[in-house]
Formats: sequence, C-alpha cells, structure tokens
Amino acid sequence: MPPLNNYNGNNCGDIICSLSTQSPLSPTDVSQAVGGAAGGTAGSSGGKPRFSCPHYAQKMLLNLNALRLDSRFCDVEIKVGDATSVHAHRAVLSASSAYFEAMFRPELGLSEGKQKTVTLHSIRADILELLVEFIYTGQIEIEQSNVQELLAAADMLQVPEVVDGCCEYLCRELHSSNALGILRFAEAHNCRQLAEVAANFVHSNFPKVALEDELLDIPHTLLVKVIASEALRVDSEYQVFNAALRWIRHDVVPRRQYVFEILSHVRIALVPVGLIDQAIAECRDVSLKIALRSVRKDLTSRRGQLVPLRVCPRICAKKSIYVIGGSRRERSTGWTPTDWIFESVIKYDIFRHEWIESAPMEIGRILPGVAALGGKIYVIGGERGSQILANGEVYDTQNNNWEPMAPMNVPRCEFGLCTLGGTLYAMGGWIGEDIGGSIECYDPMKNAWRMVGDLPEPKFSMGVVSFEGLIYIVGGCNTHSRYLTDLISYNPVTHEWAKLARMQTARCQMGVAILDRHLYVVGGNSSQQEVLRTVERYSFDEDKWSMVSPMTVRRSSPAVAAADGLLYVAGGDQPCEINFYRAQITIASFECYNPITDQWKVCPDLPTSRSEAGAVVV
Repeated sequence: MPPLNNYNGNNCGDIICSLSTQSPLSPTDVSQAVGGAAGGTAGSSGGKPRFSCPHYAQKMLLNLNALRLDSRFCDVEIKVGDATSVHAHRAVLSASSAYFEAMFRPELGLSEGKQKTVTLHSIRADILELLVEFIYTGQIEIEQSNVQELLAAADMLQVPEVVDGCCEYLCRELHSSNALGILRFAEAHNCRQLAEVAANFVHSNFPKVALEDELLDIPHTLLVKVIASEALRVDSEYQVFNAALRWIRHDVVPRRQYVFEILSHVRIALVPVGLIDQAIAECRDVSLKIALRSVRKDLTSRRGQLVPLRVCPRICAKKSIYVIGGSRRERSTGWTPTDWIFESVIKYDIFRHEWIESAPMEIGRILPGVAALGGKIYVIGGERGSQILANGEVYDTQNNNWEPMAPMNVPRCEFGLCTLGGTLYAMGGWIGEDIGGSIECYDPMKNAWRMVGDLPEPKFSMGVVSFEGLIYIVGGCNTHSRYLTDLISYNPVTHEWAKLARMQTARCQMGVAILDRHLYVVGGNSSQQEVLRTVERYSFDEDKWSMVSPMTVRRSSPAVAAADGLLYVAGGDQPCEINFYRAQITIASFECYNPITDQWKVCPDLPTSRSEAGAVVV
C-alpha cells in the first residue's frame, strides 16, 4: 500500500527534528523556537504553552483527499443513476454537509446510516465528483456548462459555499438574454441574493430584456411581478405595454385569459392612444382585439373600470431632460468671452411639462460632451473663452451635486461622446488649432482615461451615438469639407469600421438622438450656409435614410434628446442681421416630435435662450 504524500507545512516536522538533537531546552524555549521558525504561534493560556500551525488544516485536507483517491479507510460508496460510484469517508462528508450529517447520524435511524453503498438519484456523476472534490479540497471549477446543475446539487446536499460560488458566477454572467432565466432559477432554489441581483438587472435593463425570447417563456405570475415594479427603468410606458402584448401573443389561446390582469399593471393612461390603436390594428386574435378595444374605450371614456386612470410614472422611469452648459447670444446682450457661457443646468419634467433649475456646474462650458452612465451625468471637455478643456464633472441626480473626474488625455470641444458597455468613448473634435482623430475610453470604476484608437480621418462637429454594441458617427466636418453626409460605424471590440448609407443632406452642428431603432439628425448648418429646419432619420434595420416633418423653426447646435416615445429639441442658433452684419443669436424655442403622427408640437420655452448645450435623459 503506497504511503501518504509527505506534506510538511513550512517544514514543521524538520524543525521538531532539529530541536530534538540540540541540548536540552525548557518547554518554553521549545515552544518559542517552534513558533518562531515554523510560522506557527506560541503563547500561554493560564501559564500553559500553546502551539498552532496555520497550515495544519490544509495538510489534513490534502492527506484526507489522498486517502480518498487511494480508497484507503473509505467507509461509504456513493452511487448515482448511471452506476458511477465515488468512495469517501462518512466523517468528512458529514463535517462538510448537513445533508450527509443527517443521513449518517445513527440516532436518526435512517437506512443509509448503516449501508455501505448509498444511491443518489437526482445528481449527475460529474457533478457529484466535483462536489466531493470540493469537500476534500475546498476548490471547484464552475463554468457555464455546469453552474446550474452544480448549484442545484449543492443546494440539495447543503454545501452553502458552492452555492455562494455559483451565485457569484451567475451574477457576473447576467445579460439581457438570460436575466429572467437566472431570476427564475434563483427563486426556485431560494438564492435570495442572486434573485435580488437578477431582479435589479431586469428592472434596470427592461427595454432590452423585453425584446429577448426568454420573456416569452416565463409564467404569467413572474411577468406580473416584473411589470408591476416601480423600479422598471424605462424610456416610456409603451415599452411595458408592448412587452405585455408580446408575451400574450406568443401563445395567445391559453394566455388571453390574463389580459385584464396583466394590463392592470401597465400604466395605460401614460401610453399614447395612437400606439394602442396600432396594437389593435396589428392584433390577429379576435378575443384579444375585443379586449384591447374594451381597454381603449375604458381609457378614452374616463371610466377607469378596467385600467387605472390616475397613475404616475414609475419612480425609475426616465422622466427628466437635462440641458447642460452652452451659451447665450441675444440682440440685447452685451457679449463678452465668458459672461454668456452657462454654468447652469436646467431639467424638463416630461410628465409635468415644466422646467426646473438644478445645481450648476463648477465650470461653464460650450459644446461639451454630455452622457448618462449608471444614473449619473458626465459633462466633459468643451470650450470656455478661448480655452479648450480636458477636465470633466459628474452630476449625481439623487444628491443634486457635482464632483470632479479625471481629465481626458486630450482637450476637446465639438467632439463626440457616448456610452457603451459601462464606459465612455470620446472621439475627434477640436484639440487646440487642429482637428482631432483620436479615440479615448473612460472607465468610471478606475476614474481613468486610456487611448484606444483613431478615427478613419480627423473630424469635429459630428453626431455620435451608440446602438447595440456599435458606435455611429454621422455628418460633421473634416479637413476637406465643412459639411459631410457620411455615416460610419465602429466596433470597439474588433476595432473595425464600416461605411453605411449617407444622409440626404450634408450638415454639421446638428443634434442627434436615437428613438425607436432610428437615428434622428436634427437641424444644423448645410453646405448652402443656411440653418436647417429639416430632420432626417436612419433605420438601423434597413440601412436607409428618410425625411420626416421639419421643425417649426430653424436651428443649429440644438440640444436633442429622446424620451417617452418623443423626440425633444431645445434651443439652438438662428441667423440674424445686426447693424448690417449677419450673426447667430440663441433661441429659447422648445418642441417635440411624435413619430406616430409625424408632427411637431410646441412645448414650454427654455427659461432663457441657449445654444451649444448638451442634453441627456435621466
């Protein structure tokens, strides 16, 4: 029979042997010598010396596992369904698992307590081997192919450390395509922390989760639980309405019985009637169509018998448009390099239809980069007077305060800024007297910027957005032309560029935003040196541009944002002749576009005229 592997933690045994060959020492001397040399600790309790070796437990585990692998002193054989067996020691299993401790405890009188062979029917052989190996070594390989069965088996055998490890793995793997499945799995196995993290992910990313196929297979009880939550972070209530209808239509015959229950948790009063009419027109099931017509009639007649009429937006719904920085130039204003630059921040409540003043920035900026990430607003770069800025500030919407952030590697104004994958990307712009072509990325966890690449050619005054893993750059100016029609996409993972369909009108200093899988390009300056009213949009699905209704007024450098299914455009520049000179003056006009009706609606003006500002929705 082969001997056990010799394991001496920090050579404890060698030290004992060397001590025994020396001249006689007192017990205290021996204790101090062993403790100091072996990395153990020597002390006294009530005058009696004590010794501890920190590696002893590890040595015991390694030796016990060696005994198990050699089938030495094993007193139980665990079999699974395919007749695979694992040999182990009852004492070790019982010390690590409450399940085995109860199984082998004599006083409980279970038959397994006396059997040499125990059979487990609901665990795969490879999963059992992994768990037994963990019990003996404290180590286990968790991967995508085994995590769910491993968690279920560890939960059944009551090995909480493995359950926690699997939960941590699943938390790291959360994605819009699997979040609902992980949530169901966590609830089924009473993994409260994992269920909480998964639920928060679903709520925070509901617009993406609602488009995944996984939504179609969840039980109606989970759907109701999700859509009833105040924590849903949605752009508009229509996203919730559409998700509910998508689930019902997937298996309409058995699911139409839940129509009124499900829609009672959708805040139908916040959904435009035109979108409800569109859903009715597209519905093929007669019973479902009748139910939707009943809901519409209940809503328009203000009865409130089927759906609640007095509803507020969800707490976490995006409902405020922040307009940040910019400049003011009016006929009656005495212009100076700094006086007309705004530090102020205003926000528009899209449900109350009113403007509110927020905490001002520390530094006024024109043409800054503005983006929302993790519930915070980042304002970076821009220009103040003749100085182009690299620094930035972060606004906490909950605490209504600003904090500084790490500056960019390159000062920029009239550049592109967008969010993608939890990071910020800044590209191009004016960098002093030159046009910039570099791209840098900001990690909010590290509060640091790093260079990641270059544009195909230097550009400024272009529109930059992100959509489904790609960054899109449209229009703007380069070294050859002040007005471009180009649209290109950039993949930050592969660093590949692609040319897409061109705009119909070359423009720069326009506003851009994404609404309903379309990129909208608003106003700006054209190659005929005129300020534009025109608006065109690009379909990401069709790679095609089309014109929509023009705005009510001409604008260049407007602040543009999309919220609640509408496109909002605030402020901007307009041409004006002052003392026979042609100048650009700022405007306070504010309007919104409804893509369903293809119409613009005038909204309450900005408190003061403003141009060259940034806009973001939170």
